[in-house]
Amino acid sequence: MFELVAPDASFYPSFAESHCEWGGSHQDGAGLSPDDDITSQEGFAAWVRRLAEAERAPGTDGIVPCTYRWITEGSRYVGAIAFRHYLTPALLNSGGHIGYGVRPSDRGRGAASWALHEVCARLAAQGEPDRVLLTCDDANTASARTIERCGGLIEDVRMGANGRHFRRYWIDVARSEPGGL
Repeated sequence: MFELVAPDASFYPSFAESHCEWGGSHQDGAGLSPDDDITSQEGFAAWVRRLAEAERAPGTDGIVPCTYRWITEGSRYVGAIAFRHYLTPALLNSGGHIGYGVRPSDRGRGAASWALHEVCARLAAQGEPDRVLLTCDDANTASARTIERCGGLIEDVRMGANGRHFRRYWIDVARSEPGGL
């Protein structure tokens, strides 16, 4: 059974396996930047602390407060989901409130749908925001299905700075109910 947990350094071995599955590159929803050293336990622990501090980000220079949660199954890191507390003009255009990613070996098991539904239900319980924006690459049909499965309604398709099209979806959080999926 999946759980959403705050990032924790105890997941280092499992996260390292996941990072290899991603080819050592960017992992959607994980908050991993090119400057983060996650190859050592010390570097990994420092990154985990940075993720915890992101929730209290000052909201300057385009950086907004963000809550990171990891999708886990026991002691196994399955993926990550991030909620940006509000949108800057850039996030309103192409980033959205929520980003997520699941390690390649765990895709197709419903982890992303479960996590997205769970985050939306938690936001509904808080009473704000009323709705959230999610974006995905136009060619990423699995992510589009995940968003649609969780109530996402497409607003439009836009061209990104990279020349690729992406979809913009809104989910009415107030209609999300805890305990689903």
